[in-house]
Amino acid sequence: MSSVQDTIFEIIAKESGIDAARITPDATLKDLEIQSLDAIQIIFEIEDRFKITMPDRDPNFDTESVRGLVEAVERLLAEKVQPASGAA
Repeated sequence: MSSVQDTIFEIIAKESGIDAARITPDATLKDLEIQSLDAIQIIFEIEDRFKITMPDRDPNFDTESVRGLVEAVERLLAEKVQPASGAA
């Protein structure tokens, strides 16, 4: 398990009030019965913790599943380390 995944599991558990043992990479926020306002708070907390901005309604990012959140954060962190070429 990656440290990003550990942190996201921790954030989901804390913000939704569910037992971290119920959270799996294959679960969706809907599977975990997380309400939409809690889901938004989870996204805000992830952004704050990792100092990133999650894309809003971007089809290239899956923010509905736990695995998708982990992959999105890992991708955004990698992009942060490797700035886009050609940037002024």
